[in-house]
Amino acid sequence: MYSNKSTQQPGSRSFESIKSIIQRKYAEKGPVHAKYEFQEYGLWLSEQLHDKKHKTLYIKLAKEKPRGLLEEARIFSIDYKTSSINRGKIFMWKLQQLENESK
Repeated sequence: MYSNKSTQQPGSRSFESIKSIIQRKYAEKGPVHAKYEFQEYGLWLSEQLHDKKHKTLYIKLAKEKPRGLLEEARIFSIDYKTSSINRGKIFMWKLQQLENESK
């Protein structure tokens, strides 16, 4: 009753390519708009650290943590010599150290 043979012509495609699906998905997102200053700072921080994957984490930190600690950790992580372009892990490590020192 059912046949494994396709009824389509050999040159035609019935499926959309993964590449075009992903491109369309990311094209629809557009730029991120921040309503509050701490959101803007968190987004800027994620760009500075090359860690756009964790934008929400940096927004949360910008809202809850003292700005001086965040700036000191940011400067340290940017100046730190490493082969990795993503500075998020170094930033979090330094931020934790600074918080422990301030207690």
